[in-house]
Amino acid sequence: MRFLGPDAASFLNALVTNDVTSLSPGLVGEAGSAGQAGEGCYATWLTPQGRMITDLRLLRDTDAVCAEVPEGMAADLAARFDQLIFAENVQVIDDTPDTRAVVVVGARAADAVSAVTGFSAEDVLSLPTLGHLGGSSIRVIRTDDIVLPNFLVWTPASQWDALQHALVAAGSTHAPVDLLEALRIESGHPRFGLDITTDTIPLEAGLLDRAISTTKGCYVGQEVIIRILHRGGGRVVKQLVQCVAAPEVTSVPAVGTRVFDAGRDVGAVTSAAIGPSSEQVVALAYVHRDSAEVGRMVSLGDLAATISAVTK
Repeated sequence: MRFLGPDAASFLNALVTNDVTSLSPGLVGEAGSAGQAGEGCYATWLTPQGRMITDLRLLRDTDAVCAEVPEGMAADLAARFDQLIFAENVQVIDDTPDTRAVVVVGARAADAVSAVTGFSAEDVLSLPTLGHLGGSSIRVIRTDDIVLPNFLVWTPASQWDALQHALVAAGSTHAPVDLLEALRIESGHPRFGLDITTDTIPLEAGLLDRAISTTKGCYVGQEVIIRILHRGGGRVVKQLVQCVAAPEVTSVPAVGTRVFDAGRDVGAVTSAAIGPSSEQVVALAYVHRDSAEVGRMVSLGDLAATISAVTK
C-alpha cells in the first residue's frame, strides 16, 4: 500500500502505535547510486478497545509512506483508511496487483541482493531493520523475521520473472515456504493470522518494544495500552512464549494443541515446526502469565517441552 501526499506520515501517526513522523525519508539517487537510505518501523493498528486490526511495516519516502500488510488484507485496509481521511492531504493506494516481493535469506543474501539491484553489498548490509533503498522501480528492505541476514526486494510485477532469474544466476536457490516458516518460529517472531489475531492485544504478543512508541502523541487504542502499562504494570492475562520440545520428541504439535503446566491447562500452541538450526521441535504458544517463565517445564499436549523465551 502507498499513502501519498504531504500529510501521509502525520495521518498514519494519529492512527498506528509507532512513531511514523520521526522516520527519515529515503531519497532515490542517480543511476548506480543508492541515494539516501530511508527509515521504517513496525507498527500495529488497533481498535479503540486495544485489539489488533492489523500489523504493518511502514517505510518513509519523501512524498509517501509505503506499507506492507498481511496477505489478502490490503484492499480492505485501504478502504478503511480512506474512510478516515477528512481534511488531510493524503491518498491511499493498494499497490498489491502491481507489486511483487521476494525474500532473500542467508549468509550471502546481501551479495545476491547487490547483484540483482546494483546497490553495493556494503550499503545493503549497513541497513538497519526496516531501513530501505530505492523507490518505485526496485526497493530493498532489511527485515528481521529470522536470525539469518534477510532482505525483501520489491519490484514491479512486470519485472518479476527477470528478478527471479537474476537471483538464481547470482547463486540463489528457491527455498520452500515451510523452511522460511520454521526459521521464523525458531526466531520467535509472531505472524498475523497465526500467532496474532484480531482478538490480540499487542502486549500479549510481546510487541511493546517492536511496535509501540511510548513517547509520541495519541493513537487509536492508546488508552487501553497505557492503562495496562501504568496501572497494570504491563501485566496481561496471557503471554506469547516460545517452547522447545525435549530432544526425543519428533512429532510437531498441531495448531491449537493445549499447553499444560503441572497438569493445568494454561494455553494453546499457535504455530510449530522443527527448528532448522536446533533440529528440535519448537513452538509458539500463548500461556497464562503465571506460567510464562523461561525454564518452566510444560507439555504441548503429551509432548514434553521447556519454555525457552517469553516475548517482550
